[in-house]
Amino acid sequence: MTRLLLCLAALLAAPAAVCGTAAAPRIAIIIDDLGYKLSAGRRAIALPGPVSYAILPHAPRASALARAANAEGKEVLVHLPMQAAADRPTDAPGVTLDMSRVQLREAIFNAIESVPFAIGVNNHRGSLITRHPGHMRWLMEELGTRDPMFFVDSYTTHHSVALQVAAESGVRAIRRDVFLDADPRPATIRAEFERLKSLARRRGAAVAIGHPHDTTLAFLETELPKLAVEGFELVPISALVAN
Repeated sequence: MTRLLLCLAALLAAPAAVCGTAAAPRIAIIIDDLGYKLSAGRRAIALPGPVSYAILPHAPRASALARAANAEGKEVLVHLPMQAAADRPTDAPGVTLDMSRVQLREAIFNAIESVPFAIGVNNHRGSLITRHPGHMRWLMEELGTRDPMFFVDSYTTHHSVALQVAAESGVRAIRRDVFLDADPRPATIRAEFERLKSLARRRGAAVAIGHPHDTTLAFLETELPKLAVEGFELVPISALVAN
């Protein structure tokens, strides 16, 4: 009886953390845009905990950083360039709307082959192509034949149909909730990190994407070790995609 009363009292103060009533809110963090700067990539891979890494295919350091992440037990994704609404002529084309099914299959195959140990894909840019069901279906069908792989929608447009098409195609997928450093100033990163934690508390889980900026990495080096003390569980992205 005394133990029950203590649990009830504790529940009033922290209902999600005591008496086994609920799992800790889970947070997954992906660091995008790896593949060019070796020192920044290595620093990102050294972040504490099961952070995941999205590596640009065909980048000069893509293979080396993918292997380094895997050696540390970290998950690797292909950060697949996709056509954006505001693409400039100098932007890397990646997957584009003018591709045929065969061309798209070849582009995806070559991208995945250039990033060893990749278990999933997320989009780099893509605000145009992720709103087109036909090309998204082709993409999902290709991922479904490769082990299969999962998809993380970086959600660069509110008009994205990626999750809907993934569900229709039987491909595991999830959407980004927070960009930590669209504005890389420390105060903004902190505000977005707090928003990430708030979403995780409310929903049970949340996904953030960041980049290998000095300010982002310095912030995460300090803050990630605090998550467990604050009642959160940092998990690899696959742990959330599976659900």
